[in-house]
Amino acid sequence: MVEAKNKNKGNKGGDGDPGPSVKDPEMYEALRDDGAGKEKAARIANAAAKEGRGEVGREGGKSDAYEEWTVDELRDRARELDIEGRSSMNKEELIEALRDR
Repeated sequence: MVEAKNKNKGNKGGDGDPGPSVKDPEMYEALRDDGAGKEKAARIANAAAKEGRGEVGREGGKSDAYEEWTVDELRDRARELDIEGRSSMNKEELIEALRDR
């Protein structure tokens, strides 16, 4: 009987070992436990190892809530997104249309 060889030597599959390409196995396992896919978990874990955990996942800049925008600002944004009927919408309707995008 001939024994099959394991072609994927780095990742034994199913044993929890992410393989040698994952630079932060602890973070990888935590992400997998939280439901992240293998590729996404590996990508985030490797970025954390490279840039430091504090840098990974940091959110970008935040803009003001639409409620704080003027109607003209909302219409300008609606024009950028090519929302039809924007010129006849009131502030609440503009906000709803923008959030639906």
